[in-house]
Amino acid sequence: MIATLRRAAWPVGIGLAGIAIFALLHLTKPRPIPNIEPPRPIGVEVSRAVRAASRPTVVAYGEVRPGVRTQLVAQVGGRIEAIAPAFIEGGEFAPGDVLLSIENTDYLASVDERLSRLAAARVDLEQAVADADVARRQLAGQKDPSPLALKKPQVARAEAALKAAETALALAQTNLKRTQISLPFRGRVQSQSADLGEFVSPGKVLGTVFGTDIAEVRLALTDRQLASLGIPIGFSGETEGALPAVVSGEIGGVTGRWKGALVRLDAAIDPATRTVYGTVRVNDPYGEGSSETMPLAVGLYVDTEIEGRPIIDAVQIAAEGLRAGNEVFILNGEGLLDVRQVEVVHRNRNTVLLGAGVQAGDQVITSAIRNPVRGMRLKAMDAAVVAESPSAESTPDDNEV
Repeated sequence: MIATLRRAAWPVGIGLAGIAIFALLHLTKPRPIPNIEPPRPIGVEVSRAVRAASRPTVVAYGEVRPGVRTQLVAQVGGRIEAIAPAFIEGGEFAPGDVLLSIENTDYLASVDERLSRLAAARVDLEQAVADADVARRQLAGQKDPSPLALKKPQVARAEAALKAAETALALAQTNLKRTQISLPFRGRVQSQSADLGEFVSPGKVLGTVFGTDIAEVRLALTDRQLASLGIPIGFSGETEGALPAVVSGEIGGVTGRWKGALVRLDAAIDPATRTVYGTVRVNDPYGEGSSETMPLAVGLYVDTEIEGRPIIDAVQIAAEGLRAGNEVFILNGEGLLDVRQVEVVHRNRNTVLLGAGVQAGDQVITSAIRNPVRGMRLKAMDAAVVAESPSAESTPDDNEV
């Protein structure tokens, strides 16, 4: 019995000894030193905001079109007996140059006929006037002679016949002039629809031509671009107030630049694109107004840089510093993140001009921040400062469309 109890006590004793040893080790283990180091700040890139005065440039895109484009239409019928060498695709003509000649034999005969009728009408009028003079003398002693007896209706009829003969002669002479087809402006031939020997009737389209005195570029401008230009919808600068513009385009690997001006804005907003169309005009695009390398060709797709209104006092930041919703992240003097709402005056590819929300000298964060929270601790990794540009000269840049 005693031996049995002794064998059962050994495991219990060993277990109690293990518990005692574990408790002793737990009580005597070294305590870890508490870590009171603050969280490490996140490294960000910053650029310093500067005060700047500039004249922003608005960049828009459009297609060149002529100031005048018209279809050449025959006003009289007949066979084409002559065509000018310039009347071919790409041909150049001056004001008054005869491009086509229609056979005028019938129209010359018509003029001769009208001349003879005019001469006869003049004789009839002289005869009626003479008869009226004789009747007036014969009826001088009668009281209240009738107008018919005095030959007055006959004189009036002869005068009306003379007027009709003069009108018919003028129309015949006009039709004779219309056999020589010309235009009152300088231009180029775009397409030719008639050829030598072809019979044409009145209203027949002979070709399409366009004027080269003026070229125009139609531009779609956003609300932000209009704000940078500082002009209202319906603006007209035909006489004065036009905004200087530079048109540039590329053909065959060669880039040309032409000087022009924004002369007008449409008075309505396009319902499909919610933009306002403006017109830039370039004078003499195929002559003195052309680039040194090439003329401003109709149909060319071009970039247009328009000088906007001067901005005298604004704060300039790097374009990367502007966040969605017109917010800017600032690294304040305590090394903490500050989120500010700003007023954007003008934006291009490289810089943003602000009217309010940021002060000159503020450190604007330009790098991405994951899960930004106001007050989080940051550290500037790049203290590069945006070069201050106080001059009012504009530099070409690309707008946010």
